[in-house]
Amino acid sequence: MAVFTSVSSEQLEPWLGAFDLGRVLEFQGIASGIENSNFFVTTDKGRFVLTLFERLPASDLPFYLGLMHHLAQRAIPCPDPIANRNGQMLGELNGKPAALVTRLVGHGVDDPGTGHCRQIGVLLARMHVAARDYPLVMHNARGIAWQREKAATLERFLAQAAAGLLRDELRAQTEFEDSALNRALTRSAVHADLFRDNVLFDGETIGGVIDFYFAATDRWLFDLAVACNDWCIQESSGRFDLPRLQALLDGYRTVRPFDDAERDAWPMMLRAAAFRFWLSRLYDLHLPRPAQMVTPKDPAHFERILISRRTEVPPLT
Repeated sequence: MAVFTSVSSEQLEPWLGAFDLGRVLEFQGIASGIENSNFFVTTDKGRFVLTLFERLPASDLPFYLGLMHHLAQRAIPCPDPIANRNGQMLGELNGKPAALVTRLVGHGVDDPGTGHCRQIGVLLARMHVAARDYPLVMHNARGIAWQREKAATLERFLAQAAAGLLRDELRAQTEFEDSALNRALTRSAVHADLFRDNVLFDGETIGGVIDFYFAATDRWLFDLAVACNDWCIQESSGRFDLPRLQALLDGYRTVRPFDDAERDAWPMMLRAAAFRFWLSRLYDLHLPRPAQMVTPKDPAHFERILISRRTEVPPLT
């Protein structure tokens, strides 16, 4: 459990008074929050999620909130930030930046099938096309500069084989970052964290995609690789489950075909996605934030995925 900023009903009601949302009928904290403090809010005009941002600077939040609104206006099932009577989507509550968004229906899927994966591919391609004209830009805070910094800090904690893997992959990713092939890849605002727990299924159909707070301006192919490395794998080995992978990629290409640069860059993008999350999990394990009480996720999971991607990758056809 993370450390939350508490909000009482007495504090919530005057804050909600700036919105045209009627009376509060129900209010409760969401126990699963890690990065932020989240609360379910039900009024006589709808169901919402209140988020107090614990770590993200207020200056970054217009990018995330604006992206969600941009996508929601283009029929992407995602939380839509609610503006108050002054047209503001971002406020402050209990000393923290705060926003209210629509609440989506559904639950995460732990064991996806090919049908789930195909829908994820379609959704992701639709998100990319819809975000093409989103005007705001956000540097990827977990990009190559962050990776260099964290790798240098983490190497002393690793066994010889893992340290060698880290150094070699960082070298390969740095070279690719400076390549003409990388520069040729299409990019816009992307989710960058489309894991199973960030998509809600309502029965057998997608109810919505959530948690846009790692979104950034990055390559569409990287966003796709992040999703494939989570939705389409054999948990024990990190290798791809080929029917699920094919279903996700087939769903994606029904919306937009892959181009030559994307086909050529596919192996490195899969490695880049695995490397990014391996590093972040290593960092959370060995150098946890002060007062952080969340049990770190196992870095070995993404180490296995990275090793698998370095040895075998089905072609992107």
